Amino acid sequence: MRFTPKKASLILALLGCSVSTFKIASAKEGMKVPPTISQSSKDIIAAGLEIPVNKLYNADGTGLNNAIVLFGKGCTGEMISGQGLLLTNHHCGYGTVQGLATATSDYFANGFWAMNNQQELPCPGLTVTFIRSMEDVSQRILLGISDDMRESARDSIIAVRVKNLEKGFKYTTKMDVQIKSFANGNQYWAIMSETFKDVRLVGFPPNGVGQFGGDTDNWSWPRHTGDFSMFRVYADSNNKPAAYSTSNKPYRNKEFLTINANGYKEGDFTLVYGFPGVTQEYVSSMQLEQVVNITDPIRIEARTKKLAVWTDFMRQDRSVFLKYTSKRASVANGWKKWQGEVRGLKLNNAVEKKKNFENQFQAWANTSADAPAFAKDLLFKMQVNSASRDAIIATNEYIREAVLGIELIAQGAELDKMLHLFEANLPEQKTKDSLAKLIKNTEGFYKNYDAKTDQAVFSSLMPLFIEKASHYVPQYYRTELARNGHNYAQWASYVFNNSVATSASKMSALSKAKITNDPAWQLYKAISDVRNEKIVPSLISYNDSLTRYNRLYMKAQMLKSKYKELYPDANSTLRIAYGKVKGLDPDGDAGYAFQTNIDEAVAKHNPDVAEFTAPAKLLELQRKKDYGRWAVNGTVPLAFIADNHTSGGNSGSPVLNAKGELIGTNFDRVWEGTMSDFYFDERWCRNISLDVRYTLFIVEKLGGAGWLLNEMRFAQ
Repeated sequence: MRFTPKKASLILALLGCSVSTFKIASAKEGMKVPPTISQSSKDIIAAGLEIPVNKLYNADGTGLNNAIVLFGKGCTGEMISGQGLLLTNHHCGYGTVQGLATATSDYFANGFWAMNNQQELPCPGLTVTFIRSMEDVSQRILLGISDDMRESARDSIIAVRVKNLEKGFKYTTKMDVQIKSFANGNQYWAIMSETFKDVRLVGFPPNGVGQFGGDTDNWSWPRHTGDFSMFRVYADSNNKPAAYSTSNKPYRNKEFLTINANGYKEGDFTLVYGFPGVTQEYVSSMQLEQVVNITDPIRIEARTKKLAVWTDFMRQDRSVFLKYTSKRASVANGWKKWQGEVRGLKLNNAVEKKKNFENQFQAWANTSADAPAFAKDLLFKMQVNSASRDAIIATNEYIREAVLGIELIAQGAELDKMLHLFEANLPEQKTKDSLAKLIKNTEGFYKNYDAKTDQAVFSSLMPLFIEKASHYVPQYYRTELARNGHNYAQWASYVFNNSVATSASKMSALSKAKITNDPAWQLYKAISDVRNEKIVPSLISYNDSLTRYNRLYMKAQMLKSKYKELYPDANSTLRIAYGKVKGLDPDGDAGYAFQTNIDEAVAKHNPDVAEFTAPAKLLELQRKKDYGRWAVNGTVPLAFIADNHTSGGNSGSPVLNAKGELIGTNFDRVWEGTMSDFYFDERWCRNISLDVRYTLFIVEKLGGAGWLLNEMRFAQ
């Protein structure tokens, strides 16, 4: 149901009167570090958790942390059987499946379902990482380091300590160990893990299920996307991580999630367990203004143009679609997210609320005996550091999104590496071998590259850079544009017709002269020179100071709050967030319900719109009401929303009920709620999850892979 004009005005009013931007975390806000969850035991039990708190995390191997995995490098997954079966999002597996799909094996159009272990497909390069334990090592890392120490000296000491301590942990634990910074360098945690490198595809719904709604519905509610995929982790004969081998067996994991297919109701406790990417809840108003007014708008503008070109070419040619579908999904995801982020921050008047908090902070710094000496002029220093940097920051974004958003120019970096080889005067054979290795490394790029599509992107994006970043446009760009009659399409045609970087075959026979005369390399070299000479030094100076100031600002905020439930920002490490199933209804007058179903999905089916074209078999199942054991009141629940604090990286995270049982898989946030990376408001921020019953319905009824359910454990 859509909001009425009356409801929209009420929402705006609500969003405009939110509480202070800096908040001691409520029970719902924040991503808790698992070993510290016991400190919040009263809150989480009061919120509804029914299992012992130490069941959520336990370093002895019995905690649910052993059922939660880092999937690849940026998503979350969960183990749902004792035989290595893993559940994550469709969009998390998308890039991997793109590498497996071909014109004859079109898994995006048809899906993929293994009917036994032997049919499961190896996924080269894909990894799955288990977090076995975490230990706070802040005291050992920060001992004797003072606030007035020079940043370079501080960094050197910490780097040595981190390296030595990691070695010690690796020796004693026999695991992979990484010590990561938390709270802007005010805390450090050692993370012990095991990474498995033999991972195989088990189940992948067609795009008509897993991507249903596409960009139109992305970051929005209601949702009807069956956003899941299944993989299996394999291990060697000792049940340990190993490279792919036909002799490997499914990993025998002791901890895995029990599936609860009995449902939930509004108000029920929910817990999201995963690897949220990056949040910046404690930044200054100056930084937030840059996000709202500079970086996000530039990214949106550039990607709008790029996506328009890609979409047009993908619709015309299926081979282009297969090459660009994963790339487009990634680019579009950020594009729409930033739009919602800006909208949400503006509606919440977040910048002004940051400024209000800073006024309070300054008063505390000036008068409180608890305030450290550095706090008194800290905000002033941050303001000075930010002054006159807007043009530099804007130009850098235009270079990243517009110039290097043209794949051919970005590929100029590979030509530059090859040129360095020729200039190194190495023995001939060594040069040939090294060159061959570099060329081979580009094979993945050219597998998913179409020069005609990229040429059109050039014509669309290059004007944006030249017109908007005028003070920093290289003279070479202006000369070439003039030489081509100030016609961007003509200039693009010249570049693409004369560059060796447009195909793998042209790259196979290179020389120093070919590279230095190549227009793609010349474009890359010209922008790199400008960036290195005029932009990077300024950004390094700015960011070095900003790193120090943000660390001190965070420390001061921690002191001001007396460390009361002040959760650290997300940094792609394992976190816990809890809340409850909750619809989106700010004014109490028939807003959005908390749950969607298969009937609503079928009602959106439109064979003339690719994003909303559902598989014929799914339509038939719905017409016949052939839902099997997954039927609830004549339909199948599909997705639901809750008020858990999530971020990018939580894609694929399990959503657990009060008993720690799996009820869904997190896959998105509502549009304005994407502001939660900077500002969390539980009245508006909602995470979107796929109901596990819909997942299992698709596996069994659409995919015909019911054999997988036999290895799962179900709640009674």
